[in-house]
Amino acid sequence: MLILNKKNSALIGILIFLFVQPIYAGPPFNTDDPQPVEFRHWEYYISSINTFQSRAWSGTSPHLEVNYGLVRNVQVHLLLPMNYNYSQQHGGNFGYANTEFGLKYRFIQETENTPQIGTFPIVEIPTVRNSDFSNGKAQIYIPVWVQKSWGKLTTYGGIGYWINPGTNNKNWIFSGWEIQYDISSIVTFGGELYYHSADTPDHKSVTAFNIGGMINASQKTHFIFSLGHSLTNESFFSSYVGVQWTI
Repeated sequence: MLILNKKNSALIGILIFLFVQPIYAGPPFNTDDPQPVEFRHWEYYISSINTFQSRAWSGTSPHLEVNYGLVRNVQVHLLLPMNYNYSQQHGGNFGYANTEFGLKYRFIQETENTPQIGTFPIVEIPTVRNSDFSNGKAQIYIPVWVQKSWGKLTTYGGIGYWINPGTNNKNWIFSGWEIQYDISSIVTFGGELYYHSADTPDHKSVTAFNIGGMINASQKTHFIFSLGHSLTNESFFSSYVGVQWTI
């Protein structure tokens, strides 16, 4: 999550805080799954997340994500975002602020009759002093994720709690659910519905959706994408586009 604490621009603050969440989730969606990277394997992403309203834009351009299977059922996660925002009133900003670090742990394996279950704690660490994209305080996310597959059909989701220190901030909840289908060995398509509770006393909760998927150019190279829109309280479009390499 990239947090903008710009006192004179509540609109941009809402965009950055609520919707630009660099995929402490399961790319290209906000909702994540409990499945870690395989032991001694790597995942690399170069991606861009974007949120658009009539008078403001924000996102990452780009962000780099690295995941590694440290031990069986445990994944180490690092995300390095270059952030941007633009509004007609205040112009544009570009820069780096927070580093995202996480550890995904699957503690229940999937069987024919039961889902796999795991957790993926995330810490947003203030790394560079930049008031345009950070309030200088660490945030912590503690979720639980569940996943079940039946052949080509996979569904996953869960709920998490964000610890969100800072002036006029409040802790908040994210929950979401995704379903996807392997149309072929090359194309996977799916969608998610997610909910974000208010993160300050002045903001409202948001419900939104994304649809998207993956195109497998090879066994190691994958193009991932999604497009979405809000359903309640705020009016915005969102997008994710990126390339994933698996090793």
